Amino acid sequence: MPTLPHDTVRASPRQYAAVPPRLGDLPHRVVVYALLAAGSALFLLPFFWMVSTSLKNEAGLFHIPPQWIPSEAQWSNYEAAVQSFPFLQYAWNTTFLTAVSMFGSVLSSSIVAYAFARLRFPGRTFWFVLLLATMMLPSQVTMIPLFILFKQLGWIDTYLPLTVPFFFGGAFYIFLLRQFFLTIPRELSEAAKIDGCPEFFIFLRIFLPLSKPALATLAIFTFMLTWNDFLGPLIYLNDPDKFTLALGLRSFQMQYGTRWNVMMAASIIVMLPTIVLFFTCQRYFIEGITLTGVKG
Repeated sequence: MPTLPHDTVRASPRQYAAVPPRLGDLPHRVVVYALLAAGSALFLLPFFWMVSTSLKNEAGLFHIPPQWIPSEAQWSNYEAAVQSFPFLQYAWNTTFLTAVSMFGSVLSSSIVAYAFARLRFPGRTFWFVLLLATMMLPSQVTMIPLFILFKQLGWIDTYLPLTVPFFFGGAFYIFLLRQFFLTIPRELSEAAKIDGCPEFFIFLRIFLPLSKPALATLAIFTFMLTWNDFLGPLIYLNDPDKFTLALGLRSFQMQYGTRWNVMMAASIIVMLPTIVLFFTCQRYFIEGITLTGVKG
């Protein structure tokens, strides 16, 4: 029987990973990267056109053929966009709603997910399946019953309908964190119990620090949901001083709909925090999505 060379037997997996790809794989990689680049360009095209439009003057909006790069950037459009509606007030309202919603979502969803992942109680599987079944209900089905409930509670024209539900967790967020908690070795919690650590402190001092990627993913989802929410504030808020940026942008569009350059500048300003947050927390976001669901 032929034997492998001595160097080959002792080669480590890292040495094998460092071997360059074969020449036959090169055309395949070129095709894949070309398709990915084309897809990226296709999805970035509307955003690039938005940025280009926000820097044009009134005459450049209707220039034929269209100009992708304006001859002279009109940065004053951004100043006009901020001054055209109470931007600072709406930004503060949106930031407040987003911060409270993120805190409530992370707190409640992590506690419920830990209970489903680590605690044993009667009917645990039944209640978890029932929780997942609520994800099949469209938001339009519960919109009217929730409005009637909040109206009877006297919460209309307040921030309570937009923040309190986040303190009761979300089915998708609970599922996401539960799957992540299941990947944490049970030996860690068992060792803590032997040392006399209570269940709550096991959750607080062991599971939460190890779950930063999943928690960051949940926070990003909640941020994007709340920051870009238009329907919720439209239904429950009547006082213009309590409007969010989404409602302010809609009011700006109804009043200055023909000023497309200023409108695009206002849209970019509203969208900028979401882009900055995603690229800042991209590592945690990708890690949380990758590791979630490894064990079920």
